[in-house]
Amino acid sequence: MTVLPTDDVDAFVGVPEVLLAGGDGPLAGSTLAVKDVIDVAGRVTGAGNPDLAASRAPAPRSAPVVDALVAAGATVVGKTVTDELAYSLGGDNVHYAVPRNVAAPGRSPGGSSSGSAAAVAAGLVDVALGTDTGGSIRVPASYCGILGWRPTHGAVSAEGVTPLAPSFDTIGLLARSAPLLRDAAEVALGTGPLAGAAPAPVRRLALAAELVDVLEPEVAEALLEGIEATLGSVPARRSLGIDVDECLGTFRTLQGAEAWAEHGAWITSSKPTLGPATAYRFDVASRVTASDVAEARPVRERVRAAVLAATADGTVLLGPPAAGPAPEPARHDEASERIRADTLRLTSVAGLAGAPVVVLPGASVAPEGFPLGIALMGAPGTDLALLDLAAGR
Repeated sequence: MTVLPTDDVDAFVGVPEVLLAGGDGPLAGSTLAVKDVIDVAGRVTGAGNPDLAASRAPAPRSAPVVDALVAAGATVVGKTVTDELAYSLGGDNVHYAVPRNVAAPGRSPGGSSSGSAAAVAAGLVDVALGTDTGGSIRVPASYCGILGWRPTHGAVSAEGVTPLAPSFDTIGLLARSAPLLRDAAEVALGTGPLAGAAPAPVRRLALAAELVDVLEPEVAEALLEGIEATLGSVPARRSLGIDVDECLGTFRTLQGAEAWAEHGAWITSSKPTLGPATAYRFDVASRVTASDVAEARPVRERVRAAVLAATADGTVLLGPPAAGPAPEPARHDEASERIRADTLRLTSVAGLAGAPVVVLPGASVAPEGFPLGIALMGAPGTDLALLDLAAGR
């Protein structure tokens, strides 16, 4: 019998309840939360906006990734809060209370998989589904001191998932246990083209120089101390030959164009109530031109080529998943926007390259000791190798 959690961290949409009972399999006995951009049969997928939710009927079927995890034994115990239309890293949504980050009291859980991360960190569920377009699994994992997996782009089926920017959107997982994350990820990968793929060997580790150099000195020092404590040593630096400012601009251009293509017609015709930050982002997105996109595409290809070259010999690149520990929630001032931009400088690299990333807990930043994760990035298709490394296999 599944014991339902008490949601004392505002992680869930509604009250936790058994939505789908798990069968026998490698995940039997585990509980699963599902970010509210992913379909669960019989439930409305609200994507963090009440007007969108009111316009939708309950999903007639679950997303394939949900079905796969349930068939493997996981029991779905609820949908979790998401930042509005998943277009944020902030972890706050004007239509919901901010999910509470038990690892950094008074600070943001990170977004847009805010509820999923908060539920896992608080021990309310064993594993949770999230999505990551610009860092929405990696950043919450880092802020909440848990593990997160952003898969190779396209490796997990995106069917039944409300899109934001399809060429960047990925469907991944958050967990506290590395072995459980690895087992659940292998099940999720069975819904996509990597099903049955053998893990590529990890031959060496390297520190991604341009990513570490984004950090303030005290944050960089905390990251290196965490890497040494977690992995036994700090590997040599490796330059990727990229410009992280160019990565940021390119990502924002391409993401914005795709986000407006997905949601612009609905926003224009329905005039939904959007939070100020979300409305601003969509307004900026509406102004991206075809010329802007054409100029951005070659940059994306250069970044992808650089990451492929840096990881082609079995190298796993280490770096920070976020620019620092969790900030205060619901702040949209100059300082918070600078933190957001620095974090996107970091996360945009894997997004542009379509590369997988696993985030490990392991670092903390003084004086509060709030968590900072360690990101492991590999070549596209090396998901299981990264997960094996994280699980000590």
